[in-house]
Formats: sequence, C-alpha cells, structure tokens
Amino acid sequence: MRGTKRKLFATILLLLLGLSACTPHKQYRTKLDLCTIQATSAVDCKLHTVQRYQHALAATGSLDQGTSIVQDYLLGFVEFDDQGMLYDRKQMDAVLNTVYDESVSKDLLIVVFMHGWKHSAEQNDDNVNTFRTLLGRISESERALSNGSNESPRQVVGVYLGWRGESVTVPLAESLSFWERKNTAEKIGQVGVTEFLSRLERIRQDKDSVVTGGSRTRLAIIGNGLGGTAVYTAVSQTMENQFIRTMAPEGAQGRVLGFGNLVVLINPALEAMRFTSLLDMAAGRTTYFGSQLPMLAVLTSETDYATKLLFSFGRRISTLFESEREISRHNATSRVKEVFDESSLNVTAVGHFSPYRTHYLYATEESPTNGQSDPVAGLQKVYSSWVLDYPGSQIGFKGSILERTDNSAGRNPYMVVQVSKELIKDHGDLSDERMQEFIKELILVSCQTPKMIDKSRSEVSSPPH
Repeated sequence: MRGTKRKLFATILLLLLGLSACTPHKQYRTKLDLCTIQATSAVDCKLHTVQRYQHALAATGSLDQGTSIVQDYLLGFVEFDDQGMLYDRKQMDAVLNTVYDESVSKDLLIVVFMHGWKHSAEQNDDNVNTFRTLLGRISESERALSNGSNESPRQVVGVYLGWRGESVTVPLAESLSFWERKNTAEKIGQVGVTEFLSRLERIRQDKDSVVTGGSRTRLAIIGNGLGGTAVYTAVSQTMENQFIRTMAPEGAQGRVLGFGNLVVLINPALEAMRFTSLLDMAAGRTTYFGSQLPMLAVLTSETDYATKLLFSFGRRISTLFESEREISRHNATSRVKEVFDESSLNVTAVGHFSPYRTHYLYATEESPTNGQSDPVAGLQKVYSSWVLDYPGSQIGFKGSILERTDNSAGRNPYMVVQVSKELIKDHGDLSDERMQEFIKELILVSCQTPKMIDKSRSEVSSPPH
C-alpha cells in the first residue's frame, strides 16, 4: 500500500513539474492601433499588432525635415491558438484593414512569415528579429529598384504569423514535443492560416482587377520549420489546382501560377508523399515559358537533423500499419521512368528525398555587404540567368550559387533545394546573411514589376521558350 502511495505521489509530482515547464499559451500583441518606430525614437511598440518602422539615412536626421528613408516597412502580427483558431478576430481585421487601406493608394510588396518549432510572436524571439532584418533588406532594395525603373517604390508590408511553437521547456520533453507541435502546425494550417492567407490573396487580386494590365502588388509567403508545415497545408490544394489550369484539354500548356507570387518553405517537416502530385505534374513538362517565375521553393539544410532523423523515426512508427506499394512517373527531362517506393516517400521529409531534388545551394566567400555594386544590376543578372535556365545551370546570388540538377527542366517553378550547412546550420537557423540575401533576391525576382522584367529581357539574347 505504501509503495502504491509513493508511485501515486511521484506521478503527481512529475505532472506538476511538467505543467510548470509549459510555455505560456497567450496572445502577445494585444493593442490594435498603429505604432510608429523611428531609428532615433524610444517608442515601445512591443504590444502593438501593427507597427511602422522607419529608418532615416542620417542617424540624427528628422523624417519631418525630408531626410531620405532607406528602410520603411509595415509589420503586422496575427496569432493563433493550439486549436488553429485566431486568438482575436479583431487582430486579424486590424492587419487586413491596414493592408487594404495601404493598397488603395499604393502598390504593395507583401511578405508573410510563419515561424517554426520553439518560437513564438514574443517581442525578442529570434524569428521576429530575423523577419525584421529581412523586411529591412527588402525595403532598401525596393527603393533602389524603384530609382532604377523610375517607378515609385512599393510599400513593403510584413505579416508575422504567431503560434505556440514551443509547448514545454524541459530539455528532453522539449525535443520529444516535435511531433506534438507538428500536429498543432497542421491543425493551424487547416483552419486559421487558410482563411488569413486567402484574404490577403483576395486583396492582391482585387488590386490587379482595378489596374489596367495588372498592378505591381505582389505576395510572398515564408514558412520556417513547422511554420512551413502549416503554410503548405494551407496552400497546397490551390497550387495543384493552379497547375492543372495551365493544361488545356488539347494539351496546350501555359505559364504556371501558384498561391500569391511565391511560397518559400524552409526546413519543412513534410513527408515527400505530400508533394508527389505537384512534383509529378511538373516533371511531365520538358520546358517552361521564358516568362515563368519561381512559384515554390523548398529549402532544406543538409544538416537539418530534425527533419532528417527525428521526422523519419516518427513517421516510421505512425505509418507502421499502412499499406504501401511502388509507384512510377515519367520524367520528361531525363526521359526515364522513375519508380518510387511509397514507404520511402512516407517516411522521408521532402527536402531529404533526393529524387525530388531540383537544386543545390552552395555558399561562396562573397559577403553581401562587402563590395556591393549596383543592386539593380545584380537582380537583373539573377533574373536573366533564370530566363536562360537549363538542366545543370548555375545562377549566382550575392554570397551563394544555385545549381539546378540534371533531372529538372529549366525554369521549373517548383524548387526542392538542398542547402549547404554553411548557409543553414541546423533546423531553426536563419542567421547567415548570405542566406537572408538569397531569400530576399528570390522574393524580388518572383515579385518583380513589369518594367524590370522588360529591362532584363532586353539584355537576354534568344530567351528559350
């Protein structure tokens, strides 16, 4: 009897310790009014849902006196609970209303970021700070591009999607929480994220409908880690439908569209099987139009062991009693029949499934901040290289080289990229400035304006069709 009581006491103690180690389940951004942050001000905006960040060229300059601004972006926060529901619908409305109001008089470059495992929407979270840095880089480049094209710069608008990426803080339990948080990420992707992203896409489409020839407003979406799991869950069906729309009954094929203008998934915890339909359709095409832009980029570090080992171990257990078979597809580029075992597709994260790989991303010694020349010319060079893309080709970015595999058609808009450990060292790392520069340039290439496309095309001799 005494032993039973001791066991009961120990169980209760462990439960209490576990509960005490849980992370807060709360909304971090509770104020709905706009808060403006300037480089020389001490304004505290950490509780505000919508923030405007302005950085003057001169540290002592006054924006009121007309000092040039090198960074000017809006940042909104939308947060979800563990059931995938919005914490506060008014928070989402505040962000969407801000985006809509800005779109009435301006063209926008909207960038959404959904964080991953062990992160949140807290003020000093590493993913929040990384996203701010990325928005600042994009804002600077957008102003430089506008000067080169004699167009007014688009207003950069960032939206950070927050959720409880970390549920416990005890070291061992924290590692074991990966699968529990993955289930939560998929739930959020199926519910709240789908609605929000669809509403943003509607604003972009409405802007296009009222501008002759289409507007310059663009939408890019980034999902980091388990955030990538949620994002792909939300947009995958739309992306498949968009590809099918390019194929007419008589077999004609057009330019592939996606969800928004670009979706970037960084170290997503997603089995290769979930990408099979989309990538099989893409592999059936030998060529893509010269106007085709990237639509989806899956970026996975070669040393992301969370998706390489932990993910595979959990999938082997969860699929233990499933029936699986061999499936095949015709790769129009390599002209061979490829045969895959569904068991491998089911237990391997897409970024580590080598037959689906379309690119390798290598680091170079070049620093994006050293010896930087004309950013407009650099971006036009990247786009021109994309237009002339072919199996085995290389495209130079600032600090990295993107090399296409031999089994993927040139300008295939669905990119599955193995990233060098020098650029992304582990599952959650986004600190390398060369990697940030690559993501920025990929966004700007996919979200460029018609004038820039025309200028780049004029520099390309005989673009392939």
